[in-house]
Amino acid sequence: MDLLAGLGTILPEDRVVSGGDDLERHGGGVFTYHAPVQPDVVVYPESRDEVVRVLRFANEHRIPIVPFGQGSSLEAHTIPVHGGISLDLGRMDRILEVRPDDFIARVQPGLTHGALNAALADHGLLFPVDPGWDASLGGMAGTNASGTNAVKYGVMRDQVLGIEAVLADGTVMRTGGMAMKSSAGYDLTGLFVGSEGTLGVFTELILRLYPLPEHIVAARAVFSNIESAGRAAVAMIRTGMRIGRVELVDARTVEAVNAYKSTDYAAAPTLFLEFSGSKASVESEVEVARETSAAEGCSSFEVEADEEAREKLWEARHDAALAIRDLYPGMGMLGTDVCVPISDLPGALRHARDTIESRGLDGAILGHVGDGNYHAVFPLDTGDEADQERAEAVNAEIVDYALERGGTCTGEHGIGLGKTGHLQKEHGDSLPFMREIKRIADPDGIMNPGKIFGGE
Repeated sequence: MDLLAGLGTILPEDRVVSGGDDLERHGGGVFTYHAPVQPDVVVYPESRDEVVRVLRFANEHRIPIVPFGQGSSLEAHTIPVHGGISLDLGRMDRILEVRPDDFIARVQPGLTHGALNAALADHGLLFPVDPGWDASLGGMAGTNASGTNAVKYGVMRDQVLGIEAVLADGTVMRTGGMAMKSSAGYDLTGLFVGSEGTLGVFTELILRLYPLPEHIVAARAVFSNIESAGRAAVAMIRTGMRIGRVELVDARTVEAVNAYKSTDYAAAPTLFLEFSGSKASVESEVEVARETSAAEGCSSFEVEADEEAREKLWEARHDAALAIRDLYPGMGMLGTDVCVPISDLPGALRHARDTIESRGLDGAILGHVGDGNYHAVFPLDTGDEADQERAEAVNAEIVDYALERGGTCTGEHGIGLGKTGHLQKEHGDSLPFMREIKRIADPDGIMNPGKIFGGE
Protein backbone atom coordinates (compact mmCIF):
# COMPACT_ATOMS: atom_id res chain seq x y z
CA MET A 1 0.00 0.00 0.00
CA ASP A 2 1.37 3.41 -1.01
CA LEU A 3 0.75 5.63 2.01
CA LEU A 4 1.30 8.93 0.22
CA ALA A 5 -0.80 7.93 -2.77
CA GLY A 6 -3.64 6.83 -0.52
CA LEU A 7 -3.63 10.00 1.55
CA GLY A 8 -3.30 12.02 -1.67
CA THR A 9 -6.81 10.91 -2.60
CA ILE A 10 -8.10 12.47 0.65
CA LEU A 11 -6.14 15.71 1.04
CA PRO A 12 -4.40 18.10 -1.36
CA GLU A 13 -0.73 17.35 -2.00
CA ASP A 14 0.50 20.36 0.00
CA ARG A 15 -1.25 19.02 3.12
CA VAL A 16 0.40 15.59 2.98
CA VAL A 17 4.07 15.98 3.92
CA SER A 18 6.67 13.21 4.07
CA GLY A 19 9.96 15.02 4.48
CA GLY A 20 11.88 18.00 5.80
CA ASP A 21 11.34 19.92 9.01
CA ASP A 22 7.74 18.77 9.35
CA LEU A 23 8.75 15.21 10.17
CA GLU A 24 11.36 16.36 12.67
CA ARG A 25 8.96 18.71 14.46
CA HIS A 26 6.29 16.04 14.73
CA GLY A 27 8.71 13.39 15.91
CA GLY A 28 9.79 15.08 19.13
CA GLY A 29 8.49 17.71 21.51
CA VAL A 30 9.24 21.15 22.87
CA PHE A 31 10.03 19.95 26.40
CA THR A 32 10.11 16.15 26.47
CA TYR A 33 13.32 14.24 27.13
CA HIS A 34 12.05 11.13 25.35
CA ALA A 35 13.89 10.01 22.23
CA PRO A 36 12.32 11.35 19.02
CA VAL A 37 10.67 9.06 16.48
CA GLN A 38 9.59 10.56 13.18
CA PRO A 39 6.23 9.77 11.62
CA ASP A 40 6.07 8.42 8.10
CA VAL A 41 3.89 11.32 7.07
CA VAL A 42 2.30 14.48 8.50
CA VAL A 43 -1.19 15.44 7.36
CA TYR A 44 -3.02 18.73 7.90
CA PRO A 45 -6.81 18.34 7.86
CA GLU A 46 -8.97 21.46 7.80
CA SER A 47 -12.39 19.98 8.60
CA ARG A 48 -14.12 17.22 10.51
CA ASP A 49 -14.95 15.41 7.27
CA GLU A 50 -11.27 15.31 6.32
CA VAL A 51 -10.43 13.88 9.76
CA VAL A 52 -13.10 11.22 9.22
CA ARG A 53 -11.65 10.22 5.87
CA VAL A 54 -8.07 10.09 7.18
CA LEU A 55 -9.11 7.91 10.12
CA ARG A 56 -11.10 5.54 7.91
CA PHE A 57 -8.08 5.18 5.64
CA ALA A 58 -5.72 4.59 8.58
CA ASN A 59 -8.06 2.09 10.19
CA GLU A 60 -8.57 0.16 6.96
CA HIS A 61 -4.81 -0.22 6.49
CA ARG A 62 -3.91 -0.56 10.22
CA ILE A 63 -1.73 2.55 10.17
CA PRO A 64 -0.91 4.18 13.55
CA ILE A 65 -2.25 7.70 13.88
CA VAL A 66 -1.19 10.31 16.46
CA PRO A 67 -3.15 13.56 16.98
CA PHE A 68 -0.87 16.63 17.19
CA GLY A 69 -1.59 20.14 18.50
CA GLN A 70 1.39 22.30 19.50
CA GLY A 71 3.71 19.45 20.56
CA SER A 72 4.26 20.96 24.02
CA SER A 73 3.36 17.94 26.18
CA LEU A 74 6.10 16.65 28.47
CA GLU A 75 5.38 12.92 28.45
CA ALA A 76 5.85 12.31 24.70
CA HIS A 77 2.15 12.12 23.88
CA THR A 78 2.73 13.25 20.30
CA ILE A 79 5.78 11.10 19.53
CA PRO A 80 4.70 8.46 16.97
CA VAL A 81 6.60 5.55 18.49
CA HIS A 82 5.34 3.20 15.76
CA GLY A 83 5.64 5.67 12.90
CA GLY A 84 2.53 6.13 10.80
CA ILE A 85 0.53 9.35 10.48
CA SER A 86 0.93 12.50 12.58
CA LEU A 87 -2.45 14.23 12.36
CA ASP A 88 -1.70 17.94 12.82
CA LEU A 89 -4.89 19.77 13.80
CA GLY A 90 -3.31 23.23 13.81
CA ARG A 91 -5.34 24.39 10.80
CA MET A 92 -8.60 23.56 12.56
CA ASP A 93 -8.32 26.68 14.71
CA ARG A 94 -11.63 28.50 14.37
CA ILE A 95 -13.93 29.86 17.04
CA LEU A 96 -17.22 28.42 15.84
CA GLU A 97 -19.51 30.20 18.27
CA VAL A 98 -19.40 32.41 21.36
CA ARG A 99 -22.55 32.67 23.49
CA PRO A 100 -21.76 35.42 26.03
CA ASP A 101 -25.11 35.19 27.81
CA ASP A 102 -24.59 31.46 28.36
CA PHE A 103 -20.84 31.69 29.15
CA ILE A 104 -20.06 29.18 26.42
CA ALA A 105 -17.73 28.95 23.43
CA ARG A 106 -17.65 26.28 20.75
CA VAL A 107 -14.23 25.90 19.15
CA GLN A 108 -12.08 23.69 16.95
CA PRO A 109 -9.23 21.76 18.61
CA GLY A 110 -6.31 23.58 16.95
CA LEU A 111 -7.25 26.94 18.50
CA THR A 112 -4.86 27.98 21.29
CA HIS A 113 -6.09 29.24 24.65
CA GLY A 114 -4.26 32.53 24.05
CA ALA A 115 -6.10 33.15 20.80
CA LEU A 116 -9.42 32.29 22.43
CA ASN A 117 -8.86 34.70 25.31
CA ALA A 118 -7.83 37.48 22.92
CA ALA A 119 -11.20 37.09 21.18
CA LEU A 120 -13.14 36.80 24.45
CA ALA A 121 -11.78 40.05 25.88
CA ASP A 122 -14.29 42.09 23.84
CA HIS A 123 -17.07 40.13 25.54
CA GLY A 124 -15.63 40.65 29.03
CA LEU A 125 -15.06 36.91 29.31
CA LEU A 126 -12.20 34.57 30.19
CA PHE A 127 -11.23 30.97 29.53
CA PRO A 128 -9.16 30.25 32.66
CA VAL A 129 -7.05 27.17 31.98
CA ASP A 130 -3.47 28.36 31.50
CA PRO A 131 -0.81 25.63 31.29
CA GLY A 132 2.05 28.10 30.87
CA TRP A 133 2.45 27.56 27.14
CA ASP A 134 0.12 28.70 24.38
CA ALA A 135 -1.06 25.15 23.85
CA SER A 136 -3.92 24.06 21.62
CA LEU A 137 -7.25 23.53 23.33
CA GLY A 138 -7.54 20.07 21.82
CA GLY A 139 -4.18 19.09 23.27
CA MET A 140 -5.13 20.60 26.62
CA ALA A 141 -8.32 18.55 26.64
CA GLY A 142 -6.40 15.45 25.61
CA THR A 143 -4.11 15.66 28.65
CA ASN A 144 -6.63 17.23 31.06
CA ALA A 145 -4.28 20.19 31.45
CA SER A 146 -4.58 22.65 34.30
CA GLY A 147 -1.91 25.24 35.20
CA THR A 148 -1.73 28.38 37.25
CA ASN A 149 -5.47 29.13 37.57
CA ALA A 150 -6.54 25.63 38.59
CA VAL A 151 -6.74 26.41 42.32
CA LYS A 152 -9.63 28.82 41.62
CA TYR A 153 -11.27 27.53 38.44
CA GLY A 154 -10.37 23.85 38.24
CA VAL A 155 -8.77 21.78 35.49
CA MET A 156 -9.62 21.23 31.83
CA ARG A 157 -12.12 18.49 32.62
CA ASP A 158 -14.13 21.03 34.63
CA GLN A 159 -14.34 23.38 31.63
CA VAL A 160 -15.29 21.02 28.79
CA LEU A 161 -19.08 20.74 28.58
CA GLY A 162 -19.14 18.63 25.44
CA ILE A 163 -17.07 17.35 22.55
CA GLU A 164 -17.30 16.16 18.99
CA ALA A 165 -14.83 13.33 18.42
CA VAL A 166 -14.02 10.97 15.58
CA LEU A 167 -13.34 7.35 16.53
CA ALA A 168 -10.78 5.12 14.84
CA ASP A 169 -13.25 3.78 12.26
CA GLY A 170 -14.43 7.26 11.31
CA THR A 171 -17.55 7.27 13.48
CA VAL A 172 -18.45 10.79 14.64
CA MET A 173 -19.62 10.97 18.25
CA ARG A 174 -20.95 13.94 20.21
CA THR A 175 -21.10 14.08 23.98
CA GLY A 176 -22.41 16.63 26.47
CA GLY A 177 -23.98 19.85 25.25
CA MET A 178 -24.58 23.52 25.95
CA ALA A 179 -26.08 23.05 29.43
CA MET A 180 -23.91 23.63 32.49
CA LYS A 181 -24.80 20.23 33.93
CA SER A 182 -26.41 16.95 32.95
CA SER A 183 -27.28 13.60 34.51
CA ALA A 184 -27.96 11.91 31.17
CA GLY A 185 -26.02 8.66 30.96
CA TYR A 186 -22.35 7.99 31.44
CA ASP A 187 -19.95 10.94 31.53
CA LEU A 188 -18.35 10.29 28.15
CA THR A 189 -17.09 13.86 27.93
CA GLY A 190 -15.05 13.30 31.08
CA LEU A 191 -13.80 10.00 29.69
CA PHE A 192 -12.45 11.55 26.50
CA VAL A 193 -10.88 14.51 28.30
CA GLY A 194 -7.56 13.12 29.46
CA SER A 195 -7.57 10.14 27.08
CA GLU A 196 -4.39 11.42 25.37
CA GLY A 197 -5.51 10.71 21.81
CA THR A 198 -5.98 6.98 22.47
CA LEU A 199 -9.77 6.90 22.01
CA GLY A 200 -10.39 9.35 19.19
CA VAL A 201 -9.69 12.77 17.70
CA PHE A 202 -11.39 15.93 18.95
CA THR A 203 -12.94 18.02 16.19
CA GLU A 204 -14.99 20.38 18.38
CA LEU A 205 -15.02 21.41 22.04
CA ILE A 206 -17.77 23.18 23.99
CA LEU A 207 -16.07 25.23 26.71
CA ARG A 208 -17.25 26.96 29.87
CA LEU A 209 -16.35 30.65 30.16
CA TYR A 210 -16.15 33.10 33.08
CA PRO A 211 -16.46 36.87 33.58
CA LEU A 212 -13.22 38.81 33.59
CA PRO A 213 -12.42 39.77 37.20
CA GLU A 214 -13.19 43.33 38.27
CA HIS A 215 -9.87 43.81 40.08
CA ILE A 216 -6.59 41.86 40.02
CA VAL A 217 -3.52 42.12 42.23
CA ALA A 218 -0.36 40.00 42.17
CA ALA A 219 2.17 39.50 44.95
CA ARG A 220 5.53 37.85 45.65
CA ALA A 221 6.28 36.32 49.03
CA VAL A 222 9.91 35.30 49.68
CA PHE A 223 10.91 32.62 52.21
CA SER A 224 14.11 31.16 53.61
CA ASN A 225 13.27 27.55 52.69
CA ILE A 226 10.89 25.60 50.53
CA GLU A 227 8.98 24.00 53.42
CA SER A 228 8.07 27.41 54.85
CA ALA A 229 6.78 28.48 51.45
CA GLY A 230 4.75 25.27 51.23
CA ARG A 231 3.28 25.75 54.71
CA ALA A 232 2.30 29.31 53.85
CA ALA A 233 0.54 28.12 50.69
CA VAL A 234 -1.38 25.49 52.66
CA ALA A 235 -2.34 28.03 55.32
CA MET A 236 -3.70 30.40 52.66
CA ILE A 237 -5.89 27.67 51.18
CA ARG A 238 -7.16 26.72 54.63
CA THR A 239 -8.45 30.25 55.22
CA GLY A 240 -11.06 29.57 52.55
CA MET A 241 -10.10 32.58 50.45
CA ARG A 242 -10.76 32.26 46.71
CA ILE A 243 -7.16 33.01 45.78
CA GLY A 244 -6.59 33.03 42.03
CA ARG A 245 -3.07 31.59 41.78
CA VAL A 246 -0.58 30.12 44.25
CA GLU A 247 2.65 29.30 42.44
CA LEU A 248 5.88 28.17 44.07
CA VAL A 249 9.37 28.49 42.63
CA ASP A 250 12.50 27.41 44.48
CA ALA A 251 15.81 29.30 44.61
CA ARG A 252 17.25 27.43 41.61
CA THR A 253 14.21 28.30 39.52
CA VAL A 254 14.50 31.98 40.45
CA GLU A 255 18.19 31.92 39.49
CA ALA A 256 17.27 30.44 36.13
CA VAL A 257 14.51 33.00 35.54
CA ASN A 258 16.80 35.89 36.48
CA ALA A 259 19.39 34.70 33.98
CA TYR A 260 16.83 34.05 31.25
CA LYS A 261 14.64 37.16 31.68
CA SER A 262 17.22 39.63 33.06
CA THR A 263 15.15 40.06 36.20
CA ASP A 264 16.52 40.59 39.68
CA TYR A 265 14.16 38.63 41.92
CA ALA A 266 15.59 37.41 45.24
CA ALA A 267 17.11 33.97 44.69
CA ALA A 268 15.08 32.24 47.39
CA PRO A 269 11.94 30.07 47.56
CA THR A 270 9.08 32.31 46.46
CA LEU A 271 5.31 32.18 46.19
CA PHE A 272 3.84 34.02 43.22
CA LEU A 273 0.26 34.92 44.16
CA GLU A 274 -2.73 36.45 42.40
CA PHE A 275 -5.97 37.74 43.87
CA SER A 276 -9.02 38.62 41.78
CA GLY A 277 -12.57 39.74 42.41
CA SER A 278 -14.10 42.90 43.80
CA LYS A 279 -11.64 45.52 45.00
CA ALA A 280 -12.74 45.14 48.61
CA SER A 281 -12.42 41.35 48.61
CA VAL A 282 -9.02 41.49 46.93
CA GLU A 283 -7.66 44.01 49.45
CA SER A 284 -8.88 41.84 52.31
CA GLU A 285 -7.37 38.67 50.87
CA VAL A 286 -4.02 40.34 50.22
CA GLU A 287 -3.80 41.29 53.90
CA VAL A 288 -4.70 37.76 55.00
CA ALA A 289 -2.01 36.38 52.68
CA ARG A 290 0.52 38.90 54.00
CA GLU A 291 -0.19 37.90 57.62
CA THR A 292 -0.16 34.19 56.77
CA SER A 293 3.18 34.53 55.01
CA ALA A 294 4.65 36.51 57.91
CA ALA A 295 3.69 33.70 60.30
CA GLU A 296 5.90 31.36 58.24
CA GLY A 297 8.90 33.69 58.29
CA CYS A 298 8.33 35.53 55.01
CA SER A 299 11.18 38.00 54.50
CA SER A 300 9.55 40.06 51.76
CA PHE A 301 5.94 40.50 50.57
CA GLU A 302 5.61 42.76 47.54
CA VAL A 303 2.30 43.65 45.87
CA GLU A 304 1.89 44.48 42.17
CA ALA A 305 -1.38 46.14 41.15
CA ASP A 306 -0.08 47.66 37.91
CA GLU A 307 -1.06 45.54 34.90
CA GLU A 308 2.35 45.75 33.24
CA ALA A 309 4.13 44.71 36.44
CA ARG A 310 1.70 41.80 36.91
CA GLU A 311 2.24 40.62 33.36
CA LYS A 312 6.01 40.76 33.85
CA LEU A 313 5.72 38.64 36.99
CA TRP A 314 3.56 35.97 35.36
CA GLU A 315 5.63 35.99 32.20
CA ALA A 316 8.62 35.15 34.39
CA ARG A 317 6.71 32.27 36.01
CA HIS A 318 5.45 30.93 32.68
CA ASP A 319 8.96 31.00 31.22
CA ALA A 320 10.42 29.06 34.14
CA ALA A 321 10.63 25.77 32.23
CA LEU A 322 12.43 27.43 29.31
CA ALA A 323 14.70 29.25 31.77
CA ILE A 324 15.67 26.03 33.54
CA ARG A 325 16.34 24.33 30.22
CA ASP A 326 18.50 27.27 29.16
CA LEU A 327 20.79 26.67 32.17
CA TYR A 328 21.78 23.29 30.73
CA PRO A 329 22.38 23.60 26.97
CA GLY A 330 22.53 20.29 25.17
CA MET A 331 20.93 18.41 28.07
CA GLY A 332 17.55 16.73 28.23
CA MET A 333 15.11 17.77 30.95
CA LEU A 334 13.08 15.28 32.98
CA GLY A 335 10.16 17.03 34.61
CA THR A 336 8.06 14.97 36.98
CA ASP A 337 4.59 16.11 37.97
CA VAL A 338 2.85 14.78 41.06
CA CYS A 339 -0.04 15.95 43.17
CA VAL A 340 -0.54 15.26 46.88
CA PRO A 341 -3.27 16.04 49.40
CA ILE A 342 -2.71 19.67 50.33
CA SER A 343 -1.75 18.88 53.94
CA ASP A 344 1.13 16.71 52.68
CA LEU A 345 2.56 19.44 50.48
CA PRO A 346 5.31 20.88 52.75
CA GLY A 347 6.75 17.45 53.48
CA ALA A 348 6.51 16.46 49.82
CA LEU A 349 8.47 19.54 48.76
CA ARG A 350 11.21 18.82 51.30
CA HIS A 351 11.31 15.16 50.25
CA ALA A 352 11.71 16.15 46.61
CA ARG A 353 14.57 18.52 47.42
CA ASP A 354 16.33 15.92 49.62
CA THR A 355 15.89 13.19 46.99
CA ILE A 356 17.33 15.32 44.20
CA GLU A 357 20.34 16.32 46.29
CA SER A 358 20.97 12.80 47.62
CA ARG A 359 21.45 11.58 44.03
CA GLY A 360 23.83 14.42 43.18
CA LEU A 361 21.44 16.04 40.73
CA ASP A 362 21.05 19.77 40.15
CA GLY A 363 17.30 20.12 39.97
CA ALA A 364 14.61 22.74 40.42
CA ILE A 365 11.22 22.54 42.12
CA LEU A 366 8.18 24.57 41.14
CA GLY A 367 4.48 24.09 40.88
CA HIS A 368 0.84 25.02 41.24
CA VAL A 369 0.97 24.33 44.94
CA GLY A 370 -2.46 25.77 45.74
CA ASP A 371 -3.92 22.40 44.78
CA GLY A 372 -0.96 20.25 45.87
CA ASN A 373 0.55 19.92 42.39
CA TYR A 374 4.32 20.39 42.06
CA HIS A 375 7.08 19.63 39.58
CA ALA A 376 10.69 18.58 40.01
CA VAL A 377 12.85 19.32 36.95
CA PHE A 378 16.38 18.03 36.51
CA PRO A 379 18.82 17.80 33.60
CA LEU A 380 20.06 14.52 32.19
CA ASP A 381 22.38 13.40 29.46
CA THR A 382 20.02 11.60 27.08
CA GLY A 383 23.01 9.77 25.58
CA ASP A 384 24.17 8.42 28.95
CA GLU A 385 22.15 5.41 30.07
CA ALA A 386 23.42 5.61 33.67
CA ASP A 387 22.51 9.29 33.94
CA GLN A 388 19.05 8.61 32.58
CA GLU A 389 18.52 5.73 35.03
CA ARG A 390 19.58 7.97 37.92
CA ALA A 391 17.11 10.69 36.89
CA GLU A 392 14.31 8.17 36.45
CA ALA A 393 15.08 6.71 39.90
CA VAL A 394 14.62 10.16 41.44
CA ASN A 395 11.39 10.54 39.50
CA ALA A 396 10.20 7.18 40.85
CA GLU A 397 11.01 8.13 44.46
CA ILE A 398 9.06 11.37 44.16
CA VAL A 399 6.10 9.54 42.61
CA ASP A 400 6.15 6.80 45.27
CA TYR A 401 6.12 9.42 48.03
CA ALA A 402 2.99 10.93 46.48
CA LEU A 403 1.25 7.59 45.97
CA GLU A 404 1.93 6.48 49.54
CA ARG A 405 -0.02 9.53 50.72
CA GLY A 406 -2.99 9.02 48.44
CA GLY A 407 -1.72 11.36 45.73
CA THR A 408 -1.23 10.79 42.02
CA CYS A 409 1.72 10.22 39.71
CA THR A 410 0.60 13.08 37.47
CA GLY A 411 -1.44 16.14 38.29
CA GLU A 412 -1.57 17.60 34.79
CA HIS A 413 1.06 16.24 32.39
CA GLY A 414 -0.63 12.90 31.79
CA ILE A 415 0.83 9.42 31.35
CA GLY A 416 2.08 9.36 27.74
CA LEU A 417 5.18 7.19 27.51
CA GLY A 418 6.94 8.30 30.65
CA LYS A 419 4.57 7.20 33.39
CA THR A 420 3.02 3.97 32.18
CA GLY A 421 4.71 2.02 34.98
CA HIS A 422 3.59 4.52 37.60
CA LEU A 423 0.01 4.28 36.34
CA GLN A 424 0.21 0.54 36.99
CA LYS A 425 1.19 1.26 40.60
CA GLU A 426 -1.55 3.85 41.03
CA HIS A 427 -4.47 2.22 39.23
CA GLY A 428 -3.45 -1.33 38.44
CA ASP A 429 -6.82 -2.75 39.47
CA SER A 430 -8.59 -0.39 37.03
CA LEU A 431 -6.32 -0.92 34.02
CA PRO A 432 -8.16 -3.98 32.62
CA PHE A 433 -11.34 -1.90 32.49
CA MET A 434 -9.49 0.99 30.84
CA ARG A 435 -8.02 -1.37 28.27
CA GLU A 436 -11.49 -2.72 27.46
CA ILE A 437 -12.78 0.82 26.88
CA LYS A 438 -9.82 1.41 24.59
CA ARG A 439 -10.56 -1.82 22.70
CA ILE A 440 -14.19 -0.80 22.12
CA ALA A 441 -13.26 2.63 20.77
CA ASP A 442 -10.20 1.44 18.84
CA PRO A 443 -10.30 -2.34 18.29
CA ASP A 444 -7.25 -2.44 16.04
CA GLY A 445 -5.13 -0.22 18.28
CA ILE A 446 -4.24 2.48 15.74
CA MET A 447 -4.97 5.50 17.97
CA ASN A 448 -1.74 6.77 19.53
CA PRO A 449 -0.41 3.27 20.24
CA GLY A 450 2.04 2.80 23.10
CA LYS A 451 0.65 5.63 25.21
CA ILE A 452 -0.93 5.23 28.68
CA PHE A 453 -0.74 1.42 28.67
CA GLY A 454 2.81 1.00 27.43
CA GLY A 455 3.75 -1.51 24.72
CA GLU A 456 0.85 -2.57 22.52
